[in-house]
Amino acid sequence: MTIATTTEAYDPIRYEAAFIVAEAWRELGLEVNVQPTEFSTLLGRFYDQQDFDATIIGWSGRVDRLDPQFFLGTLDSRQSEPGGNNPGGYHNPEYDELFTRQSQEFDVEARQELVQQMQELYVPDAPVIVLFYRDEVVAYNNAAFEGMEAMAGEGLYSEWGPMQARPLTDRQTLRIGGPQEPDNLNPLASTSVWGWKWMRLYYDRLIRLSPDVEPINWMAASVEAVDDTTIDVTLREGLTFHDGEPVTAEDVAFTFNYYKSQSYAYFDAYLDSLENVEATGDLTVRFNLSEPSASFANIALSQISILPEHLWADIENPGELTPDQIPNIGSGPFKYDAYSRGEIMSLAKNEDHFHADEIAVDGVEFVIYADMEGVFTGLQTGAIDMTAWRMEAGQIPLAEQQDDLTVVTVPDFGYYHMTFNTKREPFDDREVRRALTQAMDRERMVNVLLDGRGEVGHSIIAPVNAFWSAPFVEQFEYDMDAARAALEEAGYSWDGEGRLVK
Repeated sequence: MTIATTTEAYDPIRYEAAFIVAEAWRELGLEVNVQPTEFSTLLGRFYDQQDFDATIIGWSGRVDRLDPQFFLGTLDSRQSEPGGNNPGGYHNPEYDELFTRQSQEFDVEARQELVQQMQELYVPDAPVIVLFYRDEVVAYNNAAFEGMEAMAGEGLYSEWGPMQARPLTDRQTLRIGGPQEPDNLNPLASTSVWGWKWMRLYYDRLIRLSPDVEPINWMAASVEAVDDTTIDVTLREGLTFHDGEPVTAEDVAFTFNYYKSQSYAYFDAYLDSLENVEATGDLTVRFNLSEPSASFANIALSQISILPEHLWADIENPGELTPDQIPNIGSGPFKYDAYSRGEIMSLAKNEDHFHADEIAVDGVEFVIYADMEGVFTGLQTGAIDMTAWRMEAGQIPLAEQQDDLTVVTVPDFGYYHMTFNTKREPFDDREVRRALTQAMDRERMVNVLLDGRGEVGHSIIAPVNAFWSAPFVEQFEYDMDAARAALEEAGYSWDGEGRLVK
């Protein structure tokens, strides 16, 4: 079997974690190959092609994911088609039924009980193993900018960062450094956090989640729930796209209906309950849901980027656009400026935006490095002002010793995970998955690879998200003897050379 993971240069933690797992699985009598893969290629094989045995990858803890809807949806069998968020193909009808019920439950405590039930149900099946929750430890240049506030799960590189940063020198452009560029900048095709963290600066949403993770009206002047399946939204007056065209209710209705009609599974968990959207006036739209949704108003409305209908309406297959065909026109607080693949991306401040007076920078640049060593060197030398990605364990004390750098630590409710392809042997066997999980030394990963800056994972809802997390799920402690016993009980044995046989 093959364990796919990132390259060492991109993320040495995931890379080394794969070898820790492979070492133990070989002791169980398995032939294991670790396959380091360039990140964008890894994403394609995992989500779009679903061509893998087991993959170590991660979900970032974006603020919209504090609501459990997204992470729970990653195990919903209805999201297991190519491009969907359940590429491992986990299928449990009881889980799917509970997912639907919690989606429609408006009583918070009743929903909490359902969400915790779901975690207690799926964990013993071991389709996805949360390896660890890793602290976000990032840094910024305090001699160049102030006002840099970290957000839970996102660190400094959030959608609010460029809107909060205050220059302390004559240079007004905020420079961010990271080891990975977007998979693409197509709002109908990107499936990586690197794509969306950038795009949400120049595409706008009806609602934004505040730095305190409170929903605030943004493009929307008001959001009103008419009943359990009807939501009316009134837009702000005077909104315009970056090409000067006005933003209308027709654009909003078009956007949501367009997303709904495309085979773009990335947002399915948010839009599953949406029937259609209709413009009821120049600035008013009505969202018609097929069923009640507890999270739709705050989550779907805060994640779907509003597109200009006049540029997208004639594009029949948006997922097939080449980079030069993508209309990079939004209505957000920044405007798309340039993108030189492998080098730099840049945005300019949108002076016509309603929030422009609150923004002190004149633009944002994202400098692309080959690895975190390059990012850290750029931070130390002043080539960049902040890191977009968490620092490696050995870099943190060096940053803490440098007077002009401020180190920020926030807990992460995202996680690194090992996903089994349950459509392939032997991963279609629940008992094999359970045994392989017992043969994962996750404590070693946290203590050695993370230098203790994190904790072993047990559920797709992290303990820091305390209200929704289930505290008593099965733990799967590292125990090689128990793993061997479980395989033997499931009907497996070993040949004369110690190889596992069915």
